[in-house]
Amino acid sequence: MAPPASVIAAGYAGAEAQAKLLTDRLVAEMATARQQLISEQEYLNTTYRPDCDYVDGFILERNVGTPPHARLQTLILAWLVAHELHWRMQVLAECRLKIRDRKYRIPDIMVLPADASRPELVIEQAPLLCIEVVSPRDRLAHLVERAGDYLDLGVPETWICDPRKKNCWIYSDQGTVESSDAVLRHNQIELPIAELFGQL
Repeated sequence: MAPPASVIAAGYAGAEAQAKLLTDRLVAEMATARQQLISEQEYLNTTYRPDCDYVDGFILERNVGTPPHARLQTLILAWLVAHELHWRMQVLAECRLKIRDRKYRIPDIMVLPADASRPELVIEQAPLLCIEVVSPRDRLAHLVERAGDYLDLGVPETWICDPRKKNCWIYSDQGTVESSDAVLRHNQIELPIAELFGQL
């Protein structure tokens, strides 16, 4: 004889509760593991998906991009790559950038001189420009801190572009300034950001 429906429901509920407990425990263990110190060499020889920053032994997860983030990043990349030869530069997306020993950041986009070397693992030369595209969970203060790290390396300017609010901030040794310009400019580099926002 088949068991009553109430017994079956109770069995399902118990199984779901056990599965949730197991999932919560695994998530907690993973979070704890990420807080364990690892060596610089281990970081450099480990692949993370998505890739992570590394600061003084800690792995720092980056916010995962949403479709508007990905779209704006793609539009910016396409525009800059199309002008690489004319502006004598090379453009890279989401590569590890060494700030100093035991500190690595991953800019959304970096612009390097055309003759810059292309190492296998990490960029160590200061880019001409870094660009960060804001994700919903990003906070401006955190992105400004990242831009400060780029400045410490020798990056003169970082553009922070928000696809949701459709505005930008420019970070340099003069501080952080919100830009209302339709075209962002740094030396010979020009980015028609208002036009790109219009394609989102």
